[in-house]
Amino acid sequence: MQAFAELLDRLYFTHGNLDKATILKRYLAETPDPDRGFAVAVIAGALNLEFFKRSLVRDLITARVDPVLFDMSYDYVGEMSETAAHLWPVSENAMRLNRLPPLSDVITEFASRSKPAVRDYLTVLMDNMTTPQRWALLKLGTSTLRIGISARFMKQVLADFGGVAVNEVEEVWHAVEVPYTDLFAWLEKRGDKPDASAKLSFHPVMLAHPLEEGDLAAITPADYQAEWKFDGIRVQIVSGPIGRALYSRTGDDIGRAFPDVLARADFHAVLDGELLVKTADGLGSFNDLQQRLNRKDPSVKLMEAAPAYVVVYDLLMLDGEDLRPQPLSARRARLESWLAAAPRAGLELSEMLAFESAESLAALRNTVASRDTFIEGLMLKRRDSAYVPGRPKGQWWKWKKNPLLIDAVLMYAQRGTGRRSSFFSDFTFGLWRDGQLLPVGKAYFGFTDEELKQLDKWVRNHTTARFGPVAEVEKALVLEVAFDAAQASTRHKSGVALRFPRVNRIRWDKPASEADELASLAKWVTK
Repeated sequence: MQAFAELLDRLYFTHGNLDKATILKRYLAETPDPDRGFAVAVIAGALNLEFFKRSLVRDLITARVDPVLFDMSYDYVGEMSETAAHLWPVSENAMRLNRLPPLSDVITEFASRSKPAVRDYLTVLMDNMTTPQRWALLKLGTSTLRIGISARFMKQVLADFGGVAVNEVEEVWHAVEVPYTDLFAWLEKRGDKPDASAKLSFHPVMLAHPLEEGDLAAITPADYQAEWKFDGIRVQIVSGPIGRALYSRTGDDIGRAFPDVLARADFHAVLDGELLVKTADGLGSFNDLQQRLNRKDPSVKLMEAAPAYVVVYDLLMLDGEDLRPQPLSARRARLESWLAAAPRAGLELSEMLAFESAESLAALRNTVASRDTFIEGLMLKRRDSAYVPGRPKGQWWKWKKNPLLIDAVLMYAQRGTGRRSSFFSDFTFGLWRDGQLLPVGKAYFGFTDEELKQLDKWVRNHTTARFGPVAEVEKALVLEVAFDAAQASTRHKSGVALRFPRVNRIRWDKPASEADELASLAKWVTK
């Protein structure tokens, strides 16, 4: 546990990805199995280890320190685990340990204990730890660890550590189990590559580059095909004799949230596409899709109200044959004939869009229909492109429509988490209606580090009320907010929810009275 806590502490205060990768590879080289495997799983988000609730942490710490002191400290720090780790006083009657147990023992011990025994074990560990070690334990046990490392980044580190391609790690990721001893044996040349053939496996996806103005001239009908880019989520359906799975673009298994999709996957193939839902009004919005994404076990009523389906873009495997090395034109022909021979409910072939020039492509992208039907823009793919994991240059492009912009007034600010726990970094903004500001969204990115410092300073100097980690501010600062779409929402007082809002610009120059009216959103709102 000591080595794991030191690892997290170093990663937390390291900003550059290259430096983080160096720290991780050193840890993997110096740490024995099974601890390093558990650490990889925790950092990559492959394990959900909620051994105790945040309420237990609060109960334990407020039993040892003045609750008012804790509340004041928590309000200042803005993060439960860090506050408890710093304030924890060691009891005079504390049980003393000769050494801290390894990470694997801590995880095993917590997993096997009853709730009262978990409380006792947590207390013993906290009494024997330093502040950084307590923080690491609390983040681990409450499953709230966020240190800015994605599963994809972790796989890249593993690939570099073993001197293999990252797509090789991704191909076996779902075939190996925590603590990944067979994976490390392969990476360290002590064993064979794990066999993924007997298990459902994610196939690393091919991604697109954003289209820049200078790239448009190379897009010709002879070389590229065009399709709509829907406002759903990229998925991969894997189905065959050994089972069925639905993966997100990052390899997360989301099948439990969409059993209706898996129930119809009665084939032997791997499909690449976009997951969407339908509603009584037609194609559902991303908000409608999110209602499904957030449910591990959706009810029959929910699935009937928002049935899921997949717009299929590509065919990667068919009846055991790997089609990825073939050109896109050949894969598309196989996909069309396969779906035509046996149409399947819940699978829709992506539409091929005809165009003659860059101007006609721009016209397609800018059509009003693309916004009304929840289409983000265009996908442009070379007809001769093989399906290559990663983001190869010049093969696939995404040309999203320009974001929508509003001038909104900052209303509330909340401290962030992780590295931002000392800054106000989550900003709630609103628009005017009848002289009153109504909140329409929250943004927590889009600004630079320097702008974050400026915003944090402004919030501290213009706070009018406090609600724990949330500050209400003087209604005086205007933010230009960019967003992709606006949907009607009964859950918000304003009646509107924004898709993907972010701070586009800080309007230090603009009076709050000149910010936009809520009615200005009406032309963009979809139901």
